[in-house]
Amino acid sequence: MSIFDRLWGGARKTTPPPKTTAPAPLAVEGPESAGTLERRKRPRKDARKGLKALIIDDSPTVVAALRKTLRSAGYNTQEALDAEQGLALIELDPPDLVFLDIILPGMNGFNALRLIRKNPASQHIPVIMISGNEHATEQFYANRIGADDFMKKPFSRFEIFARIETLLDASMVPRRKAMAEAPHSGL
Repeated sequence: MSIFDRLWGGARKTTPPPKTTAPAPLAVEGPESAGTLERRKRPRKDARKGLKALIIDDSPTVVAALRKTLRSAGYNTQEALDAEQGLALIELDPPDLVFLDIILPGMNGFNALRLIRKNPASQHIPVIMISGNEHATEQFYANRIGADDFMKKPFSRFEIFARIETLLDASMVPRRKAMAEAPHSGL
């Protein structure tokens, strides 16, 4: 079940199916079902509570879905509906993680990512690019100019936390992949 289904369908109650003697199937259907049972058998690695995430997306629905999901895990969130506003928020109060849409009004996500990576004050911040376009070229290009991961819309709660989990360091803080793999100097 995607995060959007949960947001819109969460208030609806369904009646449970009548009890039968046959056991219910254990498999869950859906795109994120591969590995769902295995994921539930192992503990999820969560980031430390209170970390700051910035969501830059022009869709209020996507912003609301990410905000709700991240806040339920203890993140503090800020939102921007365009790249310029997002870059201003990064300058004022740098977040620990950025979710950045590719298609935005005004400056697009690729140009915003370039500016984030050029700025010494923000180049260390992990960025997860998001897009509704499923072309692999966008993902390749995003990774090539410095994105740390890529999520295709629509995404599920499971996918959000799986992407974050790949960026966590030993102290449960999201780090850029290149920085997480480099040995720490202790400074």
